[in-house]
Amino acid sequence: MISTVMLRTSVILLLIGMTLGIVMGIRQDFALAPAHAHLNLVGFVVMFAAGLYYRLVPAAGEGVLAKVQATLLIVGAITFPLGIAAVLTWGPAGFEIFAIGGALIVFAAVALFAWIVFRTTAIRTVGIGRPAGLSLPI
Repeated sequence: MISTVMLRTSVILLLIGMTLGIVMGIRQDFALAPAHAHLNLVGFVVMFAAGLYYRLVPAAGEGVLAKVQATLLIVGAITFPLGIAAVLTWGPAGFEIFAIGGALIVFAAVALFAWIVFRTTAIRTVGIGRPAGLSLPI
């Protein structure tokens, strides 16, 4: 089940992100704070939310689109913060492609997730435009 993979991956990335934050705090060196923030936001918050959606709406997690979306998000959630960290540590030469590529992968994953959400939450109508399941007078 794709939701299980996403939920588990998100908490692993959260543990890594929190560890990075703790190490930065101990050292009083916050140069990697942007990488830490993106790892926690994309790697935990976004991925956990998507995993919960797939758990709550099982039909959304079925099929190829959800698997592609989850794969893109996992790859992007790792590549994007690593690219940011590499640029901050060693400069942009040769490393900015990882930050940019990771950001574009995350964007593609989120756009695909938006498509999945809109597709699986579409209001189905019956008769003359009334939402299915509602018994409203005409």
